[in-house]
Amino acid sequence: MPRLDTLSEVQRRMLQMFPCMEHDDTPWAPMRKPLADSRVALVTSAGLHRRGDRPFITDHQSGGDNSYRVIPRGTPAADIIQSHVSIGFDHTSIYRDINVTFPIDRMEELREQGVIGSLADNNYSFMGALRDASRAAAETGPEVARRMLDEGVEVAFLTPT
Repeated sequence: MPRLDTLSEVQRRMLQMFPCMEHDDTPWAPMRKPLADSRVALVTSAGLHRRGDRPFITDHQSGGDNSYRVIPRGTPAADIIQSHVSIGFDHTSIYRDINVTFPIDRMEELREQGVIGSLADNNYSFMGALRDASRAAAETGPEVARRMLDEGVEVAFLTPT
């Protein structure tokens, strides 16, 4: 990661002024049973969705797209696309292998090896790089958490862009 003094003045000021949410505490939910007996879902901030789903939008006025998309287990990798727009990262590796940011094949291998108990029927994707994540924190994040609980998910594996 570059040091601030190695960045241009514009980049440095942007990072210094980027609105970060601050919390008084860190939520923690201890494991209730071994991972090998747990149901696991993937949750990513890579702005992934199924081909044909509504793309994520870049809306600078509202601070970004705080919605989410459902990616059912078994969706072929060729049908998962990325609409997250950012000049901050190179998309090439994701285009070559979706497992770089959405390791669904690796999760299946871990399930087959008995490292994890089972995989959820649905996985979830958000768009990262939100300038205002308050709606995701207050509404869409808790909605996804409730959906996962209803689906019997016990562990969420979070992957960034």
